[in-house]
Amino acid sequence: MSSGGIDARPTPPGVAEAEADDMLVHPHRLRRALVKTETLAGHQADEVRMVRAPGRVNLIGEHTDYNEGFVLPAAIGLETWIASAPSNDRRVELTRLDSGERDGFQLDGLAPPPEGSERWIDYVAGVAWSLAREGVRLRGVRGVIASDLPISSGLSSSAALELASAWTLCAEAPPPLDGMRLAQACQRAENEYVGVKVGLMDQFASALGRPSAALLLDCRSLEYRAVELPLDDYLLVVCDTRSPRRLESSQYNARREQCERGVAALARHRPEIRSLRDVSVGLLESAREELDEETFRRCEHVVRENDRVLAFERALEDGDLAAAGRLMAESHASLRDLYEVSSAELDALVEICASVDGVVGARMTGAGFGGCTVNLAARDAVDRVREAVAREYPSRSGLDAAVYVVEPVGGAGLVEP
Repeated sequence: MSSGGIDARPTPPGVAEAEADDMLVHPHRLRRALVKTETLAGHQADEVRMVRAPGRVNLIGEHTDYNEGFVLPAAIGLETWIASAPSNDRRVELTRLDSGERDGFQLDGLAPPPEGSERWIDYVAGVAWSLAREGVRLRGVRGVIASDLPISSGLSSSAALELASAWTLCAEAPPPLDGMRLAQACQRAENEYVGVKVGLMDQFASALGRPSAALLLDCRSLEYRAVELPLDDYLLVVCDTRSPRRLESSQYNARREQCERGVAALARHRPEIRSLRDVSVGLLESAREELDEETFRRCEHVVRENDRVLAFERALEDGDLAAAGRLMAESHASLRDLYEVSSAELDALVEICASVDGVVGARMTGAGFGGCTVNLAARDAVDRVREAVAREYPSRSGLDAAVYVVEPVGGAGLVEP
């Protein structure tokens, strides 16, 4: 599974490495393995509900979702699975396959945890709390969680856990909410229960992903459409810096507040402005003196990034991959210099991969402050990417990167027996 510090694909924690590939290709085998765990022992196979929810990679459109802008994510085949059986009480109790850690909560009387809580179960409890507010009937369960999504890497492991939890906790499967409403309920769980002011993109992609395509989402109207990717000749390659971020303690919420401050300043004399979605590059430039330098830079990134997303979609439709690659490079530079959410490790991986023959485009993906890069690479360039990263990244960062080839997949759902 690994060579020279480069992982072709992560192994689901707690699963023997020799079995991992078969389980990833055949989720039914993973189901059988989870059913045999101590948590689910004694339950008949038809009592066990197994669900999956994918992570996501965002091709372009970073920090635009909470500014009512455009994003272009794809759900990817790095996923979280939960196998569960109903309990006879109103308690939810889950065990992590990787660590054996068990935690739980009562469905009744849920309230957001104290500020600073770092329990992973808060994400699950938050989903229960949010679904209950929607009037969804919930069930107590005992279950096991497995995942091959690297945590704190910018591939939306939290959103995958939230969507898998929603499919697990609803008394009915499929849930009574459609994919968009389910994504919104999970977003509210992270915003109001966990306390991270994320936009909708991550939960949306995990809920509604499409095979072979990315999804262009208008975060104002919530309209979306599939954008086919050139996957006959090219692949999506994700490079993990192995320099994890902690979103709760990062400056993510601060960036959102800076954007809101910019909108408030611009709207003083322009009441039609409700978000940075309403601001053009020309308007922003003309109002430069109304904003402090830091706020201007944050706003400039968002305004130009929205334009880049739409231009990127057009480039893909036209088959102009050179233009798509230039837009990815511009996006990364903007995130590095204007929004200031990149890192030395992310910059190193982008530079290394962009220099490889056959790589069309490279940029950081996700909220930043560590995490992953995404690359659009010719199929015959993937080995060269792995070799370049293994050769150059450790000396520049002191770390070993992980390189994953990922494919777009469908959104969260049941894994049938």
